[in-house]
Amino acid sequence: MELNNRITLNVGGVRHETYKSTLKKIPATRLSRLTQSLVNYDPILNEYFFDRHPGVFAQVLNYYRTGKLHYPNDVCGPLFEEELEFWGLDSNQVEPCCWSTYSTYRDTKATLAILDSLDVNRMKLHDQDVARLFGYEENYTRGKLTKWQRVKPKIWALIDAPYSSIPAKCVAGLSIIFICLSVLSFCLKTNRSSRSGIKKDTGNFKQQREVFYYLEHVCNAWFTLQIIIRCLSSVYLEVLSVVRVLRLFKLTNHSPGLRILIHTFKASAKELGLLVFFLVLGIVVFASLIFYAERLQVFQDSHDENPENDFDSIPKGLWWALVTMTTVGYGDMTPKTFPGMFIGGLCALAGVLTIAVPVPVIVSNFSMFYSHSQARNKLPKERRKILPAEVPRRSQRIKILNSYAERSGQLLVRTSPVRSMIVAASMSRSADVNVDTIDQVCPPTDINHCIKSTSDVSTMQETNAESIVEEKKINDDYEMK
Repeated sequence: MELNNRITLNVGGVRHETYKSTLKKIPATRLSRLTQSLVNYDPILNEYFFDRHPGVFAQVLNYYRTGKLHYPNDVCGPLFEEELEFWGLDSNQVEPCCWSTYSTYRDTKATLAILDSLDVNRMKLHDQDVARLFGYEENYTRGKLTKWQRVKPKIWALIDAPYSSIPAKCVAGLSIIFICLSVLSFCLKTNRSSRSGIKKDTGNFKQQREVFYYLEHVCNAWFTLQIIIRCLSSVYLEVLSVVRVLRLFKLTNHSPGLRILIHTFKASAKELGLLVFFLVLGIVVFASLIFYAERLQVFQDSHDENPENDFDSIPKGLWWALVTMTTVGYGDMTPKTFPGMFIGGLCALAGVLTIAVPVPVIVSNFSMFYSHSQARNKLPKERRKILPAEVPRRSQRIKILNSYAERSGQLLVRTSPVRSMIVAASMSRSADVNVDTIDQVCPPTDINHCIKSTSDVSTMQETNAESIVEEKKINDDYEMK
């Protein structure tokens, strides 16, 4: 009974033996639905062959035996996840002892996907990738791109892909120069020596004012590219002058580090939100405490309120609590009493502890993104593409196996297609198998005996009835031809 219940699984050249009842422990999986009518079954060797990773399968088979799924340390996380998906298992069933290691690989995969979306490495795209980006892939494959479809990606690369070509690098360099000039002009124009009416006795004010005026026009003309901004008055320029500072964010297009920093804050949004929440909570609490501590303290021996109290309202206490918790400490408002000083010390300590908690998480996220970005920069620019393997149809398998047997020196013209498949499959697995040895088990003239001799009769009647009828039809067609 145990011999009939045993099953052999050949995974990647490594044979594993177990019981059918063991594979039935986890239903609705690939191994729980094994039948001898499958293409993976070899009737001569009486085993199922799967061209998959043998190391991962050892853990999969142990999962069927023990009910505990462990993660092998010598396998990459995405590969392990792909193997589990093939065998029909859920990756969330990994044991807690291995989950930290497995989750690290999953986070790495997610990080690489984020870096691909950010395109921080700025690798030069191929023409096919550019066509896919703009939705021209079908026209590119047919070779029917219009002139605009050919020019538009070049214009886009010139402006938005600074590392794609030498002209694009020149445009990026000019953009950086104009950004710096615009911000520098905005800052210097607010200097006291450049304001109207400050130095009328000198002849330099008018010249400085004209320099800033024309510099603003040149910068605005560059940033708008096709639209020329004509500023009719300095008032209009003053209204839009604050927007000029936002041009600094355009530098992120030319610096992968800045883009990673911005995405680090996005990835740490939960930690930053928690930081803001505790800061607001602490500010409100300490502002209320300092207000009542300074107000109720009696100055000297009188019964009046403290005349040196700087905290005449809780809103002013909010400002003091903010600069104290952030360890800025302007000194414009200070407690004068011992209870107020005690509360001020607690406020400073609470601020340091509150800010220090999420900082390691943010630094860890930045280090993770930056290290992966640097590692991807060292990858080769072009990698070999591997086409996915496809399982051929039944008619194609017959031709392939027959041709393999003929190349091996075993002519199978006198045999049926079913027997040809058995011979070729057996010879591809074992070099000791030939046609003469198979003739003893699988006569060329009796297909029914061939099928029944390679498996249990009762099992074949239940599971392979449909397969037998189909193979007989193939045999009849082959003999008629």
